[in-house]
Amino acid sequence: MTVVKIENLGKKYLLTHKRKEPYLAFRDVMSEPFRRVGKFLAGGTMTGAVTESCEEFWALQDVSFEISQGEKIGIIGRNGAGKSTLLKILSRIVEPTTGRIGIKGRVASLLEVGTGFHPELTGRENIYLNGAILGMSRFEIARNFDEIVDFAEVERFLDTPVKRFSSGMYVRLAFAVAAHLEPEILIVDEVLAVGDAQFQKKCLGKMEDVSKKDGKTIFFVSHNMQAIRQFCNRCILLKSGTVISDDNTDTVIKKYLDTTAIAGNDELPLLISKLPQDSVFKLEDIRILQNGEPVINKAENGQQLEIEMQYMLYERIIGFRIFFDLYDRDETFLFRTFHDDSYGKIESMGPGRYVSRGIIPANFLSPTSYEIRVLATIYDVRMCIPYPGLRIPIEVERTGVVNRAYLAEPIRGKLAPLIEWTTSIIE
Repeated sequence: MTVVKIENLGKKYLLTHKRKEPYLAFRDVMSEPFRRVGKFLAGGTMTGAVTESCEEFWALQDVSFEISQGEKIGIIGRNGAGKSTLLKILSRIVEPTTGRIGIKGRVASLLEVGTGFHPELTGRENIYLNGAILGMSRFEIARNFDEIVDFAEVERFLDTPVKRFSSGMYVRLAFAVAAHLEPEILIVDEVLAVGDAQFQKKCLGKMEDVSKKDGKTIFFVSHNMQAIRQFCNRCILLKSGTVISDDNTDTVIKKYLDTTAIAGNDELPLLISKLPQDSVFKLEDIRILQNGEPVINKAENGQQLEIEMQYMLYERIIGFRIFFDLYDRDETFLFRTFHDDSYGKIESMGPGRYVSRGIIPANFLSPTSYEIRVLATIYDVRMCIPYPGLRIPIEVERTGVVNRAYLAEPIRGKLAPLIEWTTSIIE
C-alpha cells in the first residue's frame, strides 16, 4: 500500500540581495528624507540609498517518488542538496511551490533538537505538549508515558525545566516521544548525531522494531553511510534539489561516494594553494610515502605508510598541532592522531620551517579504501586548516604477511593489526 506519493514537487525561495551606496556623509543622511520626498513629488519613486534585488532559488525541483507502507528510506546527499527542505514539506512545516504530495497516516518528525518543546516547561509537561502537537490524545500519551521516560533515561530530571537539559538529554526525550506515540510515518533527520554512540544504537534498534513489528514507514537522513546501509533497504540521493538516484541502498551509496570523490595525491599542490591564508602558519607540502617513494592513490598494507607534512610557522606559538584523521569510504571516523601525541604536554614552537611525519604501521590497514584528512590547529584558540581539511583518498592493496597462502578467509574489518599472542601449555 502506498503511504507517500510525491509528484513533480518543487520548492522555490526568493533570495533578497541588498546593495548600499559605498559612502554617505552625515549631511547626506540628514537630507536624504527630504530628497526622497522631493523626488517623489517630481514624479519619481521614493527609493533610498539601499537597493534590493531578488533571485529565485529552487531548493527542490521536479522531485517524484512513491513510498510503500513499512519501507525504511534513507535520504542522502551533500549539504544544500535539499534533504531538510524535503523533510519539512513531508512534515507539513512548509508548503511546496509546485507539484503534489499525498500522505496517508499520521506523521511524527524529529528534525531539530527540541522541536516542539517549550524551554520553561518540565520534561513531564513537554511530553504531553509534544504529544499533543503530534496529534495524540491525552489517553495515548499517558498509556506510553512510562515507556517514553524509560527509553529517554531522564527520570531523575523529569520535573526539571528542559532549558536546563543538555543537548543529548533534549534529543533523547524528543526521539522517545516521537518513536513511542504510534505515528504511521516517522521522519528522523541528522539530529540523532547529537546523541552518544550508545543512544544512537538504541535509536536505530527502536526504529527497526517499529518498522518490523508495526509496519511503520521511516524516513532517515544521515551523513553516516554505515548507519544508512545498516538500517535502510532503499535510498534516495538528492543533488541540487533533484533526485539523482532511487534504488537499493548499496547501489545509491556507491553512486553518492563516486560523485563526491576527492582529487588524487598528484593534485595536492593545487589543493594546498587554495587553502585560506593564515597569519602564523603556512602549509607548504604533503607527501604520502612508502619505502621513501611517493604514493599516488594506492598503497600496500604490508608496508608502513608515512604522512609527511612540511609547513612554516612565522612566530612562536604555544599549542600548535598538525594532525590527520582517517576515514573509510563510508565516512566512518576510524582514528585521529596529532604530531605531539608522544610529548604528553602542550609544546611551544618557534618560527621556522618544520616537517612532521606520522607513520601508520605495516599490516595495520585492511585492503580497502580510506581517506586521510590533514588539519592543523592552535589548541583551544582556532583552526589553521579548517574542517574538513585536505582530503586525500588512499586505496590500500593486500601485500602484507596477513596474506599468507594458508589463510583461507579474507581480512575482516577496516583495520587489521597484527596482535601479539602467546600460547603455552599449563598442564
